[in-house]
Amino acid sequence: MKRLPLTFACEDSTLAGTLDTAPASVGLLIVSGGNEIRAGAFSGQAQLATRIQKAGFPVFRFDRRGVGDSGGENRGFRKSRKDIVAALDAFRAMAPQMNRVVGFGNCDAASALMLAKGAGCDALVLSNPWTIEGDDDAIPPPEAVRARYAEKLKNPKELARLVTGKVDLGKLARGIAKAALPKSGPSSLAQEMKAGLETFDGLVRILLADADRTAQAFASTWDSADERVTYCKGATHAYAEPHAREWLYQQLLAALRA
Repeated sequence: MKRLPLTFACEDSTLAGTLDTAPASVGLLIVSGGNEIRAGAFSGQAQLATRIQKAGFPVFRFDRRGVGDSGGENRGFRKSRKDIVAALDAFRAMAPQMNRVVGFGNCDAASALMLAKGAGCDALVLSNPWTIEGDDDAIPPPEAVRARYAEKLKNPKELARLVTGKVDLGKLARGIAKAALPKSGPSSLAQEMKAGLETFDGLVRILLADADRTAQAFASTWDSADERVTYCKGATHAYAEPHAREWLYQQLLAALRA
């Protein structure tokens, strides 16, 4: 098994990708979120690919247009369908033994897969999908604020900070006012994502890190009875915690083996 850097075409641009070879007939396509390069934050996606490869499954990662080593214009996650399709085509060409590909994305990469109706993948693992309209500094919805304060109230250290005057009372008051607002309705982005996913007929797993505000915002707009949703307790957005990294790995293995 090898790790192979390669390039492939997407319209008139040249994109960079990395293939971890393995013999299985099922492969994992990792779609990066935000403007993150294919290695992931602190090489997290590269490390995940190594583990998946060692389990016998080929893995393909890539930089979309205008990101990392790829040329072209960065058009954002909403317009990345062609990038994902081109990467999937390159993956299938480089690993012709595959008859099934699982697409995996975290944050707006999950959103991109939903908007793209799976982009040709056979199954999807969607982690902490981004549903907040606007930029990364957007104010979280009331549900996320309430969840955050609920966790703080369970933490003796946070209560001690409040009693000893180490909490910004103005900020606290603004947070309480935000938390008191009624439940927010689904954003137009969330509605578009839901519509896109409804046309996808493959296996879908939705993974949510319960300490992540992006996941909390998604959960506030999604059907709470959806059996495809699974939570990782105590996990943050990038699954940085050791137990969360292992949980994510096992979830991906389950999807590949399904």
